[in-house]
Amino acid sequence: MTRRRALVVRGGWEGHEPVRATELFLPFLERSGYAVRIEESTDVYADAAEMAGTDLVVQCVTMSQITPEQVAGLCAAVVAGTGFTGWHGGIVDSFRMSSDYLHLVGGQFATHPGKEPCERRGGAEDNFLPHTVRVTDLGRQHPITVGIPDIELVTEQYWVLHDDLIEVLATTTHPAQPWQPWHRPVTSPAIWTRQWGAGRVVVTTPGHSLDVLEHPSIRTVIERGMVWATRTASAS
Repeated sequence: MTRRRALVVRGGWEGHEPVRATELFLPFLERSGYAVRIEESTDVYADAAEMAGTDLVVQCVTMSQITPEQVAGLCAAVVAGTGFTGWHGGIVDSFRMSSDYLHLVGGQFATHPGKEPCERRGGAEDNFLPHTVRVTDLGRQHPITVGIPDIELVTEQYWVLHDDLIEVLATTTHPAQPWQPWHRPVTSPAIWTRQWGAGRVVVTTPGHSLDVLEHPSIRTVIERGMVWATRTASAS
């Protein structure tokens, strides 16, 4: 039986610990029957032969840059059936200057609101807010999130800009606080899928730090998302 091929691409901003974060999921991929290749740059996206033989791309590259040839290769692979998934800034805060990449993913990090100014101490914790990730009606039936309860977290709460071609499996709502410039609560997608050509895209926005990735529900969603996104028989 031919093993499915997973490509793990990691790098970018070290604050998201791309090596340690992705290594949390390598045992799952291997147990699930994937042959795993790891790349420390996006150069591989421009290798058409390699991408054509890849069933799943797991990306953890925050910010950074991508060449037109690389993003074209990634997009072409997804259109042809390669799955694409990731979490947090490693997928929705990647390659800010590439409109083609943003078009592929369907959402882009805008901000993570912080605590009241008088409570801030200058560290990452200034942006750690208690919030709920609520599974949608669609999410309660979807293979990625079925059986997952609403998730309570204290970490960065992503506000994302998005289009309506995504299928939203879970949301999170940003309250209107007196010190913030917005005037009513704003709900952002927190977990979504996207069909792009013959390929499937899965985005999970929680995942700033290892403890969040190790949260049982978040880890389950990410792992299920990898399997669901993987190239299907109809895209082979």
